[in-house]
Amino acid sequence: MAKLATDGRPLPSPTPTTQAFFDAAKDRRLILPHCPRKGYFFYPRSHCPCCLKQDWDWKPASGRGTVYAFTVDRMGHDPNLMNWVPYVVAAIELEEGPRMTAIIVDCVPEDVRVGMPVEASYEDIDDVTIVRFRLA
Repeated sequence: MAKLATDGRPLPSPTPTTQAFFDAAKDRRLILPHCPRKGYFFYPRSHCPCCLKQDWDWKPASGRGTVYAFTVDRMGHDPNLMNWVPYVVAAIELEEGPRMTAIIVDCVPEDVRVGMPVEASYEDIDDVTIVRFRLA
């Protein structure tokens, strides 16, 4: 069963592989997995997705990127998120190269466009900090 916040929203359950990402988010920092041969990648996993080596490390990221693609949930496809519709879910192309899926906050959905610059934002929900993005 998914972990739910006290307000009913679903929360991630950090694993040993992802814990550093969530710890950095608590400090309002964005870090990404970085392979010494292939560079940054996202999402965190045990092996580099390109060379399959395990010697990757976490590196700081700028927190800046652009909207690569997005959708607006106006229906509440997840019943636990009905109180937050409408909201924008976007694929963010980070300056460092990888794409990251996140919710865009602090704007009306009609203001979001592909190619818009965005920057990382952080939301504390119970004991987890979630990386969001806002228009830059």
